[in-house]
Amino acid sequence: MTSSPAERLLGILAVVFASVLWGSTGTAATFAPQVSPVAIGAVAMGIGGLLQAAIAARGILRHRRALTLHWRILLTGGLSVGIYPLAFYASMHLAGVTVGTVISIGSAPLLSALIEYWLEGQRLTRRWMAGAAIGVAGMVLLCLAESSTHALSGQQPHALAGMALGLVAGLTYALYAWAARQLMQRGVPSRVSMGATFGLGGLLLMPVLFVTGAPLLASWNNAAVGAYMALIPMFTGYVCFGYALARIPASLATTITLLEPAVAAVLAVLIVGERLPAMGWTGIGLVVACLIFITVPLRSRPVLTSA
Repeated sequence: MTSSPAERLLGILAVVFASVLWGSTGTAATFAPQVSPVAIGAVAMGIGGLLQAAIAARGILRHRRALTLHWRILLTGGLSVGIYPLAFYASMHLAGVTVGTVISIGSAPLLSALIEYWLEGQRLTRRWMAGAAIGVAGMVLLCLAESSTHALSGQQPHALAGMALGLVAGLTYALYAWAARQLMQRGVPSRVSMGATFGLGGLLLMPVLFVTGAPLLASWNNAAVGAYMALIPMFTGYVCFGYALARIPASLATTITLLEPAVAAVLAVLIVGERLPAMGWTGIGLVVACLIFITVPLRSRPVLTSA
């Protein structure tokens, strides 16, 4: 699948816009403290995913044979969509909005490129490895800064668990982005690929929402937070993300979303009142700098032919 320069630029801008929307999720969740992170994740991605399936329903029916043919890819994407929000919001709850977001989103481009390397035979370039080294260094500094902060307050085990869940979120994020793009490369339209993948994930999240979602109906404030999460960052954001995946590689798309932690960090400091040591801000700066170095991180391996 090739895209013109104009289409590529539109794809990049779509991911930038989606990243700004996603960067608000952690801060929005703090306005409903009575709602568990599991319930927040289930309502956000669950309802948002079902809405994506609804707008793509006709296309899903029209391309049902192709989706059935590639059911393993679809199942991989759906399961990843179901796991991602639970790990992501739990990570922010345990490690803080800033750290949870940076670990989850910062690890996704690295894991996405490795997935493409192992599953598609793509080559890791020196440019990608340089950017990856910067990103990893930034996440290490951030983890060290946050660990020292939580150690002083006696909450270090919770922070470490949150960081581990952030890595799970990063892996599942990379997997569903890869799965959706694989469907697109096999001839399934962007809206159908995203609708089917996120619709399946949304269905898997419905039992979780049923069990944990009662606090969302306890007040208008909680309900408003749940509606915002489902309609704006998740539904609108992922419609933009799907548009981008049809025009740029998944590894590039997930790399651009490194803008999300910067948005999340600024909002967390300005609105939530979080504080982060200088080492932590240095780490965030390095993660964002990774975006500069990783543009088109992979190229196809040359095919060797025998003489």
